[in-house]
Amino acid sequence: MLKLLKNLGRKEIILIFVCILFIVGQVWLDLKLPDYMSEITKLVQTEGSSTKDILEQGGYMLLCAGGSLIFACIVGYFSSFIAASFSRKTREDLFTKIEDFSMEEMNKFSVSSLITRTTNDVTQVEMLIAMGLQLMIKSPITAVWAVMKILDKNFTWSALTGGAVLILVLTILVLLKLVYPNFQKVQTLIDNVNNVTRENLTGIRVVRAFNAEKYQEDKFEVENKELTRLQTFNQRTMSIMSPIMYMIMNGLTLAIYFVGAYLIEEAEIVDKLNLFSNMVVFSSYAMQVIMSFLMLAMIFMMYPRAAVSAKRILEVLESKISIKNGTIKDGKEKGTIEFRNVFFKYPDSQDYTLENISFKVNQGDTVAIIGSTGAGKSTLINLIPRFFDTTKGEIFVDGVNVKEYDQEALHNKIGYVSQKAVMFSDTVINNVDYGDNGKPEKTEEQIKRAIEVAQGKEFIEKMEDGYNSHIAQGGTNISGGQKQRISIARAIARDPEIYIFDDSFSALDYKTDSKLREELKKHTKDATSIIVAQRIGTVMYADKIIVLEDGKCVGLGNHKELMKSCLIYQEIAYSQLSKEELENA
Repeated sequence: MLKLLKNLGRKEIILIFVCILFIVGQVWLDLKLPDYMSEITKLVQTEGSSTKDILEQGGYMLLCAGGSLIFACIVGYFSSFIAASFSRKTREDLFTKIEDFSMEEMNKFSVSSLITRTTNDVTQVEMLIAMGLQLMIKSPITAVWAVMKILDKNFTWSALTGGAVLILVLTILVLLKLVYPNFQKVQTLIDNVNNVTRENLTGIRVVRAFNAEKYQEDKFEVENKELTRLQTFNQRTMSIMSPIMYMIMNGLTLAIYFVGAYLIEEAEIVDKLNLFSNMVVFSSYAMQVIMSFLMLAMIFMMYPRAAVSAKRILEVLESKISIKNGTIKDGKEKGTIEFRNVFFKYPDSQDYTLENISFKVNQGDTVAIIGSTGAGKSTLINLIPRFFDTTKGEIFVDGVNVKEYDQEALHNKIGYVSQKAVMFSDTVINNVDYGDNGKPEKTEEQIKRAIEVAQGKEFIEKMEDGYNSHIAQGGTNISGGQKQRISIARAIARDPEIYIFDDSFSALDYKTDSKLREELKKHTKDATSIIVAQRIGTVMYADKIIVLEDGKCVGLGNHKELMKSCLIYQEIAYSQLSKEELENA
């Protein structure tokens, strides 16, 4: 928890000290009230006392109560500001850290868990700071100060108060022992509920198409019931604290007055007034002590869950990044890619996904990668922008090992189109003009030209607001082919040295596919292109074709060479096109 508090800035730290001063002032005013009450008690019992004197003491009590209220409001305002500032900074740090995660770290934590840690977990710690700054500081100060004021009043009353405090502390410790282990489980179960909900919302079309609503509801019900069961146990267990607190408070008051009545009855007539006055004051101070521990109990109820949340946040913030950033900004060559004896396996996997891959691509070449599902095509190209690092072997871009590049510089060389077209909630033009830190700003003409090359001009200009039409999150308001064309336009607009297309033409019809590749070849004649595809028609005109099977390179050459030498390539080709079509290609 203390590690997280480093996120508090200088301004927040100054405000904490200001809060402490106001809290001390508030406690002093609260503890002055019994003194004035004692004076009023004496005045009421003393013959010849005037109403004016009683009202004067009552006025002082009102001033103390008013001052305490004002100080409490100020402390509440400042503590809320401090907690909100901490929350904002922590969420920002989490977001920035997650942006630096490689796919290995993303898979380790899971998207659902990272969302929970950035939202729910931060909120738990924020609530503790907002409440704790007021109660955790005020409670011990009040308790110590009040105890000092009553120590010399009466040993029996002091012993009663000490006994009540002891019972209170033991109750808190027992309850915490019962519920603390469950708070880690609660946050994990929230992750699970979040995961099931997210899965259902993402796949809502499939769920409805297969009438699987009941199946999804049952999955959600299992996770929701388990979370509810655990939360119910925690809340019921902690709810025991409230009646015990009030029983102790009222029981202590009763005990003080019972002992006081006995002492007053046995005392001399001249001491009765002082004993009665002391009893009233002691009762008030004893309540202050109990209330202090009651406030601490509220913090103890919040602390376990906040502590678990803080630990989960720190797990993300202190997680080691597997992809280390290099320092090199530029390469020795331009537009070249080379794989040297590359092996790769996913974390926690026993088998290699890629084995001994070696090839070189020169500037201006178009290289296609083809193979059966699961052959390792996407994995291979994901190693170039360092979404993962090789397990063994080296990859060079422009003659420099990718591990030595500054990642921003490396990514600026690449125009990447992912297998699943990603759309952001924004306009068409902003989806195309995306990112590019450190690169010259694109003109509107360049963006529109990129859309035209990607064969998106016709359907975009037919949209209601043309290039300024809104794209929904995930591109749910456009078709799969339209998403792919906008995604391709995004890469073209970057004007990179290297294009990577990860099965990016699969949703296009043959006519659009052919036209797009024709325009793309003209536009990117000086750039290097790597294309992952399933269609022979997409890859057959590439300068070089890499055939993958079970993570191994089983064929390397152009279309004609592979039709003679590679059995697997022949099988793929004949499964898609006739012999005449292949011979005339």
